[in-house]
Amino acid sequence: MATLHYLPPVKPSAIALGTAFNHAVSLAVLGPVFGDSYRRAQAANTKEEFFHSKEAATAAASWGSSLAGSAIQAYGVGALINATGTLTYKGAAYLGSLVFFASAAPSIVSQVLTEKRPLDTIAVGALARVFETVGLSLFLTYWGTRTNPFD
Repeated sequence: MATLHYLPPVKPSAIALGTAFNHAVSLAVLGPVFGDSYRRAQAANTKEEFFHSKEAATAAASWGSSLAGSAIQAYGVGALINATGTLTYKGAAYLGSLVFFASAAPSIVSQVLTEKRPLDTIAVGALARVFETVGLSLFLTYWGTRTNPFD
């Protein structure tokens, strides 16, 4: 049976707490979607009508994909922390910044130059991405990511 030895181990509690951290940040950005769905649920005649509605399906899909993405990102950042031997908050901030530049910066530049989105919208999204990358790196460094602390 083949095993995946090339995936770096990350402490399960770090993945779980990193997922919760990132998911909370994602929900802050997705909050308007859930807020609108909640208002529609209150306006619906019955709860069953809302749960069968398109808004409920969209909210559930957004929540599920956000949770899965948060877990994958928490593992990835934890694995990078372990692979690079990052032990300090300064190192974690640098690592998180590099993850931010690699993952979010191209989208932000495109939103500003090509899509010409409102700057306040771009700023909120960028701030959320900073929390999801730099903040997550700092949080995971605080918590610890190594399965064996003597590695």
